[in-house]
Amino acid sequence: MRISAIVSLLGLALTVTCGAGRAAEPPPIRIGEISSYSALPVGTRGYRQGWELARDEINGKGGVLGRKLEIIARDDAGKPDVAITAAGQLVEGEQVDLLTGTILSHIGLAVADFAKQKQIFFLASQPLTDALIWEKGNRYTFRLRPSTYTQASILAKEAAKFPARRWATIAPNYEFGQAAVASFKRELKQLKPDVEFVSEQWPPLGKIDAGPVVQAMMAEQPDAIFNATFGADLTKFVREGTTRNAFAKRVVVSILSGEPEYLAPLKDEAPPGWLVTGYPWSEIKTPAHDSFLKAYLARFKESPNIGALIGYANTLVLAKAIEVAGSTKTDDLIKAMEHLKVDTPVGPISFRAIDHQSTMGVYVGTLAVRDGQGVMTDWRYVDGADYQPTDTEVLAKLKN
Repeated sequence: MRISAIVSLLGLALTVTCGAGRAAEPPPIRIGEISSYSALPVGTRGYRQGWELARDEINGKGGVLGRKLEIIARDDAGKPDVAITAAGQLVEGEQVDLLTGTILSHIGLAVADFAKQKQIFFLASQPLTDALIWEKGNRYTFRLRPSTYTQASILAKEAAKFPARRWATIAPNYEFGQAAVASFKRELKQLKPDVEFVSEQWPPLGKIDAGPVVQAMMAEQPDAIFNATFGADLTKFVREGTTRNAFAKRVVVSILSGEPEYLAPLKDEAPPGWLVTGYPWSEIKTPAHDSFLKAYLARFKESPNIGALIGYANTLVLAKAIEVAGSTKTDDLIKAMEHLKVDTPVGPISFRAIDHQSTMGVYVGTLAVRDGQGVMTDWRYVDGADYQPTDTEVLAKLKN
């Protein structure tokens, strides 16, 4: 046989062997992920790095059910219609097995409705509105982060300890802000029936005109303030309020304001004394969090924000759900999720069958400035399971 023929046969054999090897490798589990990467770049950057870290750790151990995780991310640009288009492309074009993600509440609701229509599993990672699991909930949608109900209830219990009676509120005028204020008012009123809310400010999301807002709020002479602004709106509100002495001798209770992504832009302008929910990443000393923190710092050379923590934990939940389900079929995932227990950097969490909400908790503390940067002090972790409505209350919400 001529040398050229031998070479050809060897090449053919090698091709067949390699092809067989590739065929033997099971296809990846394809996860469609949607978030506001361009609209909220600070928080979502950490979020993406968190899920990338968890994905690679899981794949490094062989994946789930012998298959690697493949996460296909799409940007929703902070717009529900863009999110729905992205979800359609992921399900119909990319043939993903399930959906996850979203951060803004109105987008989470839009994708949840899409999941219901297409009958595909959806784990909402970050949107906080209560409607996602109650009034507009569905069997296909689950949620990881503690809701506005949970966070507002925790803050209201702390706020009730202060003698303040006249309250002002400020929140972005969209689903999350409206839900946060409604929950806080309801819970505080139950604890202290004599409180009154004398001012409500509703700036558009991302477009606060802080000077007039603070002026209008202070005109009502409140004793205390409940704040739900975040991101650039929070920075503007804090600066204008500090300039106008709006926070002096007033109680300020603020949801999310202790999260690193929102404290970082303020630096030493962080308002001391505010009671906040957040994430004191550098002071949490547990084996589970230490392991996450060490891996995150080593890979990304920066500290994690709350988005990073959620992105990491969210991927752990998905992997555990697939493992327990034994497949990626929607009905199997739903059944697995309804009583799922998962170990996360904040400790063990579980999901409630009645409303598909996780028991992930909240870090609560007081703002202070240390070494030129805002930090949380006197903080504690509050288990979300202790601040969730009873089954009877949930059933009433589901019926309405």
